[in-house]
Amino acid sequence: MPTTKTKTRAQPHKRDLRKPVAWNLRLYVAGQTPKSVRAFANRKAMCEEHLKGGYPIEVIDLRKNPQLARGDQIVAIPTLVRRLPLPLQMIVGDLPNSVLLLVGLDLRKVA
Repeated sequence: MPTTKTKTRAQPHKRDLRKPVAWNLRLYVAGQTPKSVRAFANRKAMCEEHLKGGYPIEVIDLRKNPQLARGDQIVAIPTLVRRLPLPLQMIVGDLPNSVLLLVGLDLRKVA
């Protein structure tokens, strides 16, 4: 009797909630405009509440270093780039709505 091979699909790894997640966030802004300041405040408040201090936010001012926009392919500001955990995520705007920000960072599922 011939044997048959069953193909199995790889299951995604579930995150171990006991291990801390490494976060790497970059916020691209253009100077200290009201929108840039609001974007930083919104993201900092969200991170304090949901990431419990394990999140460095690197603020990159494109007026001072415009060449840095090329690395993350920034076309609008303010833009938050989540480099870690993978996959890379980009969120554009000051996002005063924390639910949209949480969904964008994969901290909450779309309802």
